[in-house]
Amino acid sequence: MGNFTLHCVGCGPGDPDLLTLKAINIIKNADVIYTPTARENKPSVALSIVEKFLVKETEIRQLIFPMVKDYEKLREHWKSNAKEIADAVRNGKKAVYLTVGDPSLYSTWIYIHKEMCKTHKDIEIEIVPGITSIFSFSAEIKTPIGEGEEIIGIIPACYNLDRLKIAAECCDTLVFLKDGRYFNNVIDILMESSFPEDSDIFIAEDVSTDNETLQKRKLVDVAKNKNENNDKYFSIMIAKKKK
Repeated sequence: MGNFTLHCVGCGPGDPDLLTLKAINIIKNADVIYTPTARENKPSVALSIVEKFLVKETEIRQLIFPMVKDYEKLREHWKSNAKEIADAVRNGKKAVYLTVGDPSLYSTWIYIHKEMCKTHKDIEIEIVPGITSIFSFSAEIKTPIGEGEEIIGIIPACYNLDRLKIAAECCDTLVFLKDGRYFNNVIDILMESSFPEDSDIFIAEDVSTDNETLQKRKLVDVAKNKNENNDKYFSIMIAKKKK
């Protein structure tokens, strides 16, 4: 690591064995590690993944990313977090920012990166990719995400149901991330779309952790039983259109 370089490391979905060798080497050589959290003193998932590779002398700093929709409040945190990191790098620290999964897919790093490029242009950035829960889940269920000319859609937690209807018509595979607040709506839309009733639905919680749970069901069966369970949380769901 050279001076004035910030490393962002993708920590993968949860299993420490899925960290890349490059990620491990950077973590072991870090002076200070920054890890995102929604509130102060909340345990960090990213930090727990890399814990066994940490050096005793490494400083750990939590950065708050509040779960609010107030853009101005969020921007204040992005700016202050980026400044704290930039100050450490300019002081000669080997700084590493951790994020679960891959830095480029729906991660807090994206906001830090934008602030660094806008306000702290003297600092070089190196991004180390990580395995996403999507591909870890695909490996677990031994099912490809996409093949041939298939079109894939990745849907984040805050579903826009109108756009989802369009995606359901256009895509051969849909990947839903984060949570199932609109689980019933999603299933209804899939049933009303060009997804056949015997399309495969894969649902997982806590991918690549000791608490991992996996389900494989047909769309029609999920639709029939969607109201039986009030706990609709899922870490990830994959819908594969039956050909």
